[in-house]
Amino acid sequence: MEVEENGGEGDKTRFHSHWYWAIASVAQFGWAVSSYRKGYAGDHRLMPFKAFAVASLFLGASTSASVASLKASGIHKVEDLMEVGANIRTGLGIRPRAGDK
Repeated sequence: MEVEENGGEGDKTRFHSHWYWAIASVAQFGWAVSSYRKGYAGDHRLMPFKAFAVASLFLGASTSASVASLKASGIHKVEDLMEVGANIRTGLGIRPRAGDK
């Protein structure tokens, strides 16, 4: 948690949201593993729904983890991500793309 000053407008408390995304990811992954290990129980006509629900939990957990890692690393906009990619290409010694300056 950080406290920011807004030029005389008072102090605002700012929470780092990547922790919320990380906790959501862990919760979804745990629920998905629990559902997967429990297996299927119930009416056979609902099995496709359960399979879809478990797959959605795994997909949601991976998405939440990705957002958490982006927010934790300070990447908040697409331009930030493009700058990171350009820095990686430069570090590897690869020429810039034709559209890049």
